[in-house]
Amino acid sequence: MAAEVEFKGEDISPSKDGGILKEIIKEGSDDEKPVTNDKVFVHYVGTLLDGTKFDSSRDRNQKFEFELGKDTVIKAWDIGVATMKRGEICRLICKPEYAYGESGSGDKIGPNATLIFEIELFDFIGEDLSEGKDQSIIRRIFKRGEGWAKPSDGSKVEVSLKGTHENRVFDERKIKFTVGEGFLQNIPEGIEYAITRMTKGENSQLKLKSKATIGIEKFNIPKNAHVKYIVTLHDFEKGVDKWSINDAEKLEESEKLKKRAAELIKDGHYRVACKKYKTIVEYLKSPNYETENDKKKAHVLKLTTQTNMALCHLKLNEYAECIRACDAALELDPKNEKSFFRRGQSQMSMSSFEEAIKDFQEVLKLNSSNDAAKQHIQTCQEKLKAYQQQEKQLYATIFSKMSEENEKTNVQTTNGEHKTNEENKNETTTSN
Repeated sequence: MAAEVEFKGEDISPSKDGGILKEIIKEGSDDEKPVTNDKVFVHYVGTLLDGTKFDSSRDRNQKFEFELGKDTVIKAWDIGVATMKRGEICRLICKPEYAYGESGSGDKIGPNATLIFEIELFDFIGEDLSEGKDQSIIRRIFKRGEGWAKPSDGSKVEVSLKGTHENRVFDERKIKFTVGEGFLQNIPEGIEYAITRMTKGENSQLKLKSKATIGIEKFNIPKNAHVKYIVTLHDFEKGVDKWSINDAEKLEESEKLKKRAAELIKDGHYRVACKKYKTIVEYLKSPNYETENDKKKAHVLKLTTQTNMALCHLKLNEYAECIRACDAALELDPKNEKSFFRRGQSQMSMSSFEEAIKDFQEVLKLNSSNDAAKQHIQTCQEKLKAYQQQEKQLYATIFSKMSEENEKTNVQTTNGEHKTNEENKNETTTSN
């Protein structure tokens, strides 16, 4: 009989079959609603048709959170919560096919049970796409794309962009570019990374901050500002799948990447060139080549990659990374002049003058006419001498101060003893 009771509410089921009825108890505070992949925060009370309560987050005094549209909750929740606004309280009447169906759930919810939920939506936030999960790239999907394929580094993509900062539109265009080289067309790094997580046809809002905004300097946006982009991925050509290509193909792709990286270095784009070299390192990490010619070609590629990667890091003042790249190159070629020289430059920049001198001396062993290495050795020796002199003066000052303190202590101790003797004399006189 209870199933025949009429319930108030709007039919929000996708097919309008009466499977989900929604009644608003309290209106929300704004017009924004959660979308697919958003993390939502709610309180709820669940009851059966006879009024029996089977679950309540309020009783636990702990908000419930879940990602919308990920099938982690019953269908009625994914559908119903997506219609809510912040601060809204509603009642959902959920037919079995939108709840737990014929199987029910545990001891409290029997088979084919119609459920009633009172839900309060407190807040929702987008999906954190950033690698470090620092919320520098937050995505909210307004329209899902099709299929499963996604662009990768090197893919040619066609997208529409609309960037805003404090309600001002600063970037609006439809553009084609190669993923990994978007900086050439002022595409922020966060947009490029997010695009590799999108499918064809997807329309999303991206909130960017921190390092994810690198690339928008042209638009006169303040440093460390928070910006929003609406991005639609119209189409793309799938890039190389490094997990599916064979060793010969990896070698071929590495040659292409090397050529492109050289062009980027020539134009001063060291960071992007460095990313190309890192991909080559991944390609050539553990291949098995059939011919000696391929083995030699791979060896040369590995060496060139490490020496050029060292150059990129040096230009970017990333000295520790430069030293690591030089170390890797010297493992491949213990007599590589460029690697000794660049490692020496990095050591010198880090004030490790003794280590730098050793590297420049190795350069001269390989090429005695390298005047730059000679000059660097002289510079290091002068800086080392100045540093040692400065250190000597510092210790002299410290010892001088220590000596003064010791002298003061001795004087105070002597005065204290004298005073004590006088006090003792007075005490003796008084007692007599």
